[in-house]
Amino acid sequence: MLERGMSRRRVFGLGATLAAGFAATACGAAQSDTVPAQPSSTIDPASALGNWEALAVSKAAPPPQVGSPSAVAAKHAGRQPQQWGVAMQGITSTFEATGKQMALTFDACGGPGGTDIDESLLSFLIAQRIPATLFLNKRWIDANHGRAAQLAANPLFELANHGTSHKPMSVRGQAAYGIAGTGSAQEAADEVWGNHERLTELVGRPPRFFRAGTAHYDDVAVSIVHELGETPVGFSINADYGATANPAKVQAAMNAAAPGAISLAHLHRPQSGTGAGMIAVLPTIRAMGFTFVHL
Repeated sequence: MLERGMSRRRVFGLGATLAAGFAATACGAAQSDTVPAQPSSTIDPASALGNWEALAVSKAAPPPQVGSPSAVAAKHAGRQPQQWGVAMQGITSTFEATGKQMALTFDACGGPGGTDIDESLLSFLIAQRIPATLFLNKRWIDANHGRAAQLAANPLFELANHGTSHKPMSVRGQAAYGIAGTGSAQEAADEVWGNHERLTELVGRPPRFFRAGTAHYDDVAVSIVHELGETPVGFSINADYGATANPAKVQAAMNAAAPGAISLAHLHRPQSGTGAGMIAVLPTIRAMGFTFVHL
C-alpha cells in the first residue's frame, strides 16, 4: 500500500472523486457514536506492500518539507470552505491494490471513557501477524504511554495521527455528531500539530497519516493537513459504526472487503463488538485470498 521504507516508496496522488452526504465515526466517548452507512471510495494511486516479513525493513524516510503551523494557518486564515464531509478531493479513502489487498485501520480516541485498550484484538493481530495502521489521539497516548511505546516498536503497526483533542477538522467550528469542530485555521493546524509532535517524539519520525475526530473535514482543513506534511485519511468500510456494532454487524461490514479497501474500526472499547467481530472475520477474509497491508 502506501508504506515508505528502503524497499517500498510510495507517493500519494491527490486526485480523488468528490463525495458528499456520507457519515463517518464519532468515537468521542461523551458523544453519540451512531454512524450511518459507509461512503463510496475515494481513489488515490499507490503501490502495495509485499509479505509481512517486509514490514521489518526500516520505515525511515526523509521528512517532507512542511510549513510551520502558524505559517500554514496564516495562509488559510479567512478562507471559506466549500465542502464538508468524510469524502472529497484530497482525502484518501482507498488505494490502488496489487491483487487482493486491503488495509485495516483502528482508531483510539482518548478522552473520558475513551482511553481503554482492546488487548484481545491487539493480541490477535500480533499472533496472526496482521499489519494495521493505528490512528492514536494524543489523549489516548498520554493515558497509555507505555502501551503506545510498545505498539510503536512493533513493525506490524504504523502509528498515525488521530488529532490532539479528537475534533472534526473545520475552519469555522462545524460539528459532527455533536462534537464541535476546530473553529479557525489556527485551531485546525493546532489539532494536527499537537499530536504530530507527540507522535514524532514517541516513534522517532513524523507521522505520515491523519484522520480527524469523527473523520469529518472541510476542504480548507484538508489543505491544512496536507501542508503540515500529513495525508488526510478516510475509509471505504465502516466496520464498527463508532464501536457500537455487535460482532455480527462487524463481520457483515468486513465481508464487503474489496481490493484497495480501507476499513475503519476502534481499539479503545474492549466491551464493544469490535474485537470479537474482527477476530471472527479476519481469518475468513484471509482465506478468501486477501493480504492485509499498511497504509
